[in-house]
Amino acid sequence: MRMKLLLPLLVLSFFHAYGQENKPTTQPKIIAIKAGRLIDGISNTVISNAFIIIEGEKIVAVGPDVKVPAGAEVIDLKNATVMPGLIDCHTHITGQPNNFYDDIFRRSPIDDAVTAHIYAKRTLEAGFTTVRVLGARDYVDIALRNAINRGDIVGPRLICAGLAIGATGGHGDLNGFSPYLNFNNFSNIANGTDEIRKLVRTNIKYGADVIKMIATAGVLSEEESVGAPQYMLEEMKAMVEEAAMWGKKVAAHAHGTEGIKRATMAGVASIDHGSFLDDEAIRLMKEKGTYLVADIYNDDYILAEFAKLGYPEKIIEKERKVGRTQRESFQRAVKAGVKIAFGTDAGVYPHGWNGKQFAHMVRWGQTPMEAIKAATVNAADLLSWSDRVGSITVGKLADIIAVDGDPLKDITEMEKVKFVMKGGVVYKK
Repeated sequence: MRMKLLLPLLVLSFFHAYGQENKPTTQPKIIAIKAGRLIDGISNTVISNAFIIIEGEKIVAVGPDVKVPAGAEVIDLKNATVMPGLIDCHTHITGQPNNFYDDIFRRSPIDDAVTAHIYAKRTLEAGFTTVRVLGARDYVDIALRNAINRGDIVGPRLICAGLAIGATGGHGDLNGFSPYLNFNNFSNIANGTDEIRKLVRTNIKYGADVIKMIATAGVLSEEESVGAPQYMLEEMKAMVEEAAMWGKKVAAHAHGTEGIKRATMAGVASIDHGSFLDDEAIRLMKEKGTYLVADIYNDDYILAEFAKLGYPEKIIEKERKVGRTQRESFQRAVKAGVKIAFGTDAGVYPHGWNGKQFAHMVRWGQTPMEAIKAATVNAADLLSWSDRVGSITVGKLADIIAVDGDPLKDITEMEKVKFVMKGGVVYKK
């Protein structure tokens, strides 16, 4: 009886082992990109007539003297400028404004989830292969990230914050309405060090890659100030310390001068917006190595369109106070040598328009190469992803884009990306 039971098992084991040994192996696809002009993200010079060899999802060789392997698929971009995939360090990719009151009262996080894939695809096709998502309702950003990573939908690599953490009555709270109005969403409000630590842990529990601190008042909300601090220094330190214990960085929404200084002293990785910088704030940011992520295109769109979208006049007036000052602060920070990473606040304006900010960065103090590096190697450093993205170098993921013209001569070429590859897969050509 024992032999009768063992014999079928032995036969099955034999065929399983035979099948494994004789299973055909699939070799990674090899692609060779012929680049007429190559900006690799590291060098300050353009490399002419280079080849990029890609095996699977990674770059295995780069340079003008590289030989194309036999059987490789050749992508001819000899008339284009080829660059690393772009990185936007401040987006809200799960939504964008439609109408002020409709967005509050008629749209739920479920609506965000239904349409988020549209914005992800537009962002990728605009050449942004990696983006940081700094705040989304009910962890929709994390669900979107997971769907992209599974291959269910098309989009950039996402680094997600989950709920942006703010104080009662602050920029992340709902202001200006009846105290009896209540929404049954996940709460992003935390007051005092204990509540802050708990909410950091909750965000990380549900998959956050980074923590978003709302350090000051803001523009697109109805609290009175545009830049007053909204957390004490010890509260900010608690958020940074708790995030660090879990291996996460903190990005600070900060418009006002005092809040910028507090967040910088607390140890945040980036000051996002940075509208009202003074000399001391700039000095602190340089000392701490804090990145400035300044969304200096937004002002044009908000002043042109947000009244049409039903936004209250007090919000439009706040933007008038911020716009030019923010750009002047950016200019002073660039001149002083503060580290700059590219971030747009996309979602305030239509997703896919991210590239429009490059021209403003050049107009307000950066060279075209500095602006491109802000969106490649610098941004990768801020995200702690320098080992994966940000440059076209051996061992990095094959995130590669191309434009027809020369962006070092005409930076608006960055608004017209013609070719997009992410992880060795072509999404636009």
